[in-house]
Amino acid sequence: MQLRADQLPQALAKGLRPLYVIHGDEPLLAQEAADAIRSAARAAGYSERSVHTVAGAHFDWSGLLGEASALSLFADRRVIEIRIPSGKPGKDGSEALQRYVETLSDDNLTLILLPRLDRTQQTSAWFTALDGAGATIRIDPVERRALPQWIAQRLAAQGLRIEDGEAGQHALAFFADRIEGNLLAAHQEISKLALLHAPADPRGAPTVLTQTQIESAVLNVARYDVFKLGEAVLAGQVARALRMLDGLEAEGEAAVLVHWTLADDLRGLQRVHTAMLQGKPLPLALRDARVWGVKEKLFERVVPQLDAATLTALVAAAHTVDGIVKGVPDRQWPAAPWAALRRLVLLTVQAVQRKGPPLALTG
Repeated sequence: MQLRADQLPQALAKGLRPLYVIHGDEPLLAQEAADAIRSAARAAGYSERSVHTVAGAHFDWSGLLGEASALSLFADRRVIEIRIPSGKPGKDGSEALQRYVETLSDDNLTLILLPRLDRTQQTSAWFTALDGAGATIRIDPVERRALPQWIAQRLAAQGLRIEDGEAGQHALAFFADRIEGNLLAAHQEISKLALLHAPADPRGAPTVLTQTQIESAVLNVARYDVFKLGEAVLAGQVARALRMLDGLEAEGEAAVLVHWTLADDLRGLQRVHTAMLQGKPLPLALRDARVWGVKEKLFERVVPQLDAATLTALVAAAHTVDGIVKGVPDRQWPAAPWAALRRLVLLTVQAVQRKGPPLALTG
């Protein structure tokens, strides 16, 4: 049974399952989902808890299987928590997990915590066995366009709301810009706002926050991420992409790593486009190129808009910038690595937006 994170509270209210699997790479939402399951388990009388972390190839799977099948010393119900930080249990672990689901009982509630899994992992025998035996909760990151609404909902839960009208929308946009991609930081800032402005009576009307109050209280805690930069570029979000590029430079990120991410996306677009020209359906071309998740949706939109000549020129431009970030200048490009990266971003965004005259990639 697969659940979204927002469906979990209602599912828990209907009764507990013997197995829950949480997978995803958004720490705050994964932690909240796990806490909700633990709290429901305590309320249902699961008073014991054991935690097992699978680290390396020498984990004692037989010991875990023995614990799951053994009775508690005090006949208490217990939570068995299994953490697999790598998302790869290995051959022995795969076999053990498939046997493990056969030992599930009402005496134990098992909670398995995993990172984000790719499609191959999600279709593996061990994950399929887990998914079939319990409830699986996939934790997806909150996309940029959904951040303002997510923030508003979190503020409302604290007895706060943003002022109405354009000023309120600007305040939410400001908040989203400052915490982009960092929900843990957003949670901290919302908690701070609650301490400062929450109503004295939680049952009363919510406190209305002004744009000035938001701007004075919220720190610039954006977690600039090279992979999110690539998503912004593919989405054609030029202002956001340039802001993230400036942030990465200010945070001291290596220009060579930023370039690698941008160039890898361009090569991926070219591979998928070439496969389609050879008659391969887009979904199959994306799978073969190992394009998943948010990038998959972006590629689906962008690839049909591009032609082979544009992609060839963009990949050639990325090759030129590769030399620049490694100290090999080009007379037709800026000598500074970050300035060259900025031009590459602008050219790519122009291509995916299909705006303006034909690309001048070498001038």
